[in-house]
Amino acid sequence: MLYWFLKTMVASPLVLSIFRPWVSGREHVPDSGAVIFASNHLSFVDSIFLPLALDRRISFLAKSDYFTGKGIKGWAIRLFFTATGQLSIDRSGGKASEASLATGLSVLRRGEQLGIYPEGTRSPDGKLYRGRTGVARMILEGHVPVIPVAMIGTEKVMKTGTKIPRLHRVGIVFGEPLDFSRFEGMEGDRFILRSITDEIMYELNALSGQQYRDVYATSVKEKRSTLSR
Repeated sequence: MLYWFLKTMVASPLVLSIFRPWVSGREHVPDSGAVIFASNHLSFVDSIFLPLALDRRISFLAKSDYFTGKGIKGWAIRLFFTATGQLSIDRSGGKASEASLATGLSVLRRGEQLGIYPEGTRSPDGKLYRGRTGVARMILEGHVPVIPVAMIGTEKVMKTGTKIPRLHRVGIVFGEPLDFSRFEGMEGDRFILRSITDEIMYELNALSGQQYRDVYATSVKEKRSTLSR
């Protein structure tokens, strides 16, 4: 209820009139059924603009830290993430990863739309980074197609670390659905999972025009953090 209220009464009229996002490839978006949208991740506002380009509700997997903050700020952040269809997941690995997979699959089994950022975190410099194979497992175990989505220019609206958005027109590009049904039953093969993930990242690279780096974005962030100490 809150999701639709904020989308139709607040976000749509406000964001669409101010930022005037352009959309390409909308014909690739199905009218019904479960589907995964795999997107590049340039900014915090990606999760605001993408839902506005879709008629049906979309849920995202978001790190649990966003739901555990204290005070008024923590409450506001928690309200925002809940209202925008974000689902809390633990990224610590192991059993937590399995729980995250189960959360995503529950959305797909209801025939709904699920948004995933394969890079696992926002790009630190606008480049496209190596994808995590969790998206491939979700695709194979959920038996669903995946639509690559390129967010264009969102990092110019709100860069990582900034609090006030800047006025800049952004774009959302939907690619053709990718079908990996030929690999069903092979979700335990790490080479297959890597192959699927790499194909998705290749499509995102083609749609977004970003420079690609075959390393994890988290590794780059950790290295920069270490050097800045």
